[in-house]
Amino acid sequence: MAEHEQWDIVSSVGFTALLVAAGRAVETCRDDRLVDDPWAQRFVAAANPPSSVPVRPGETWTVHDPDPAIRSEVDGFWTMMATYQGVRSRFFDDALDRAVSAGTDQVVLLAAGLDARALRLPWGSGVTVYEIDQAGVLEFKDEVVEAHDGRPTCDRRVVGVDLRDDWVAALRAQGFDPSRPTAWLAEGLLPFLPADAQETLLRAIDELSAPGSTIAAEHFADVIAMMAHRPSLAALVAPFGVEFPSLISTEERPPAARRLSELGWDVDSVDSPGVARGYGRDLAGLPDGIEFSSDLVTAVKS
Repeated sequence: MAEHEQWDIVSSVGFTALLVAAGRAVETCRDDRLVDDPWAQRFVAAANPPSSVPVRPGETWTVHDPDPAIRSEVDGFWTMMATYQGVRSRFFDDALDRAVSAGTDQVVLLAAGLDARALRLPWGSGVTVYEIDQAGVLEFKDEVVEAHDGRPTCDRRVVGVDLRDDWVAALRAQGFDPSRPTAWLAEGLLPFLPADAQETLLRAIDELSAPGSTIAAEHFADVIAMMAHRPSLAALVAPFGVEFPSLISTEERPPAARRLSELGWDVDSVDSPGVARGYGRDLAGLPDGIEFSSDLVTAVKS
């Protein structure tokens, strides 16, 4: 991704936020849903994407490719990805719930995108949720929330700043208190950061975290790089003018779990296929024997 590139909700990294919201919308429509996010479908509709975006089980992406194998591969990829969004969202919902139940009263959502946790989770009184992202995406979100008369279930504070700028100062300016434990969430963020940016982010989180703070994040190995250049993925994102390989970073880096452990955090890392099976879900569907996997990481600062 170009340095300090700006984006809207239907282009560049904004498209990935839309894709994630669509996955949550699909999950919400299931009878056996793992998450209930009525805002996801509203965000997708308000974005007015240039091509139809599936928001219900059974709906498919519009793919302008005559090859039926490509269309079939897109369908399999999307079925898996929508399932993964439900699994990942539920896992991180539970991680945040444990942190708040243990007494943490400030939560920071890094690169919040179209995350609706401040609206859909029962936080209870006294909890402040900070959403950090570029001003444009937060303004879009606020417009949709206001249009639907949304009411946060917490003290929601938006921090309109690029994570490549001085986000720490912006967070403090909104009332963040580093002397109190914090629950940090980096959902769907690390794959888009260069290795040095990931290191800078993790160090900043560590420096801002009082003992008892928690973090939840994910680490992908090779699966994203393997899928990024597939013709099927190119066909899926083509109507949005997105070149997916340009969005992700394939630079070598230590896994987030290892770096957090080296920084003194007590770390637990589980593989997403195992988590999915625990929820009664299967992350199959990728082509040519590619197995989807990510590490879902939670950690507590001693």
